[in-house]
Amino acid sequence: QVHLVESGGGLVQPGGSLRLSCAASENIFSRYAMAWYRQAPGKQRELVAGITSGGSTNYADSMKDRFTISRDNGKNTIYLQMNSLKPEDTAVYYCHAHINNTHAKVNVWGQGTQVTVSS
Repeated sequence: QVHLVESGGGLVQPGGSLRLSCAASENIFSRYAMAWYRQAPGKQRELVAGITSGGSTNYADSMKDRFTISRDNGKNTIYLQMNSLKPEDTAVYYCHAHINNTHAKVNVWGQGTQVTVSS
């Protein structure tokens, strides 16, 4: 079974940076689309950034100029580089792996990692 382990969250001051990591238990990136989501208290979970099995990326408009999603196939790890952080970025960030085609439909979530932006 595929499982995801997140790390890198913590407390950072406004304007600071963090890099989140999501390590997969096996090499899945040739088959899965990967993404980062976040959920703040009292709000709906929202997409932050995604990367397809082919390597193309997409971002929510509010994050496109500050956040970058990337992957290291050799380490089976997805990253989210977050720069110029704002208090409204405070949320639990979740890693997600997804397959949706005629042969398989799979969704896997990480446990989430807390990001707090505060002075």
